[in-house]
Amino acid sequence: MTPRRHGPGIGRVAGGSATGGDGLPSRRRLASWLRAACVLLAAIAAAGAPATASGDEDDKERKARLSLRASPPVAFSPARIVVTAELTGGAEAELYCPEIEWEWGDDTRSEAKQNCEPYLEGESTLTRRWTQSHTYTRAGRYQAYLRLKRGDKVLVAGSVKVDVRPGAGDLSDFDR
Repeated sequence: MTPRRHGPGIGRVAGGSATGGDGLPSRRRLASWLRAACVLLAAIAAAGAPATASGDEDDKERKARLSLRASPPVAFSPARIVVTAELTGGAEAELYCPEIEWEWGDDTRSEAKQNCEPYLEGESTLTRRWTQSHTYTRAGRYQAYLRLKRGDKVLVAGSVKVDVRPGAGDLSDFDR
């Protein structure tokens, strides 16, 4: 077998060869490159997100956000839709025991006021998840909203789209 010849600088590193006899990088060299890549990726990830000891501390520093999900997001009328809302971030004292307002996009609303004990740091529990169902009787594209309020002030709000297609609920329109 004839030894491979490399051009100037190809496959050679100061102090030794970067390739094995088959022209591929050695396992030791690959392992070194892989470690360097992992260190680099870890540094990039750390630069994008502040390191904290617990997720709770990070949540308190972030702005409050309300994410809504409709299940099912597309249905036939009449459609019973369940909307789930999740609250992330925000200061617990500010978001503790809010008034809840659901607006369904079909000219109907649901409101609730909770009867809560006064907020005590470290003892009071903040609700971060709500679930509510609503029945849409007619076909249409709707935007459902949840607002967490204190008096007239909206603390945080979120919305989700719901698509209700013509179904049995719309058949009475054809009878006329």
